[in-house]
Amino acid sequence: MPDRRPPDLLATARRWAADPARWPVPLRFDPVSRWYARLAHEPDHEVWALSWLPGQGTDLHDHGGCGGAFLVVSGVLTEETVGGGVLRPHRLPAGSGRRFGPRHVHLVSNRDDEPAVSVHVYRPALRRMTSYRLTDGRLRVAEVAEAGVAW
Repeated sequence: MPDRRPPDLLATARRWAADPARWPVPLRFDPVSRWYARLAHEPDHEVWALSWLPGQGTDLHDHGGCGGAFLVVSGVLTEETVGGGVLRPHRLPAGSGRRFGPRHVHLVSNRDDEPAVSVHVYRPALRRMTSYRLTDGRLRVAEVAEAGVAW
């Protein structure tokens, strides 16, 4: 009987990260904001590459109900998640990855002195992302961004 389990999204990220020269979009770094490009759009998931110069990062956000994974290809990224009403940082050097569920809220940034690259996989494809503010230990919606409009 065929295996009908969905693919391990972190393993998918590792496969894409293994050979950036074969990406359909050339990697680049944007001095103004983090760069991102969709590498693949499959029926059950999509794959994105992101580059981060020192000081670049995201807002506190979710993935609109998608689960996913990301892998640091090069450099060091810091992921901050909410715990006990405060942001808790987790340093992720090259080769480190993280799986997350559909309710995961985080921010990711490059606090290091060197550029960083990461590969992100989402299931299903991203359709919306919500940005948050952490106020008095509670998450407050700041903005909802829609695919095709915001990215």
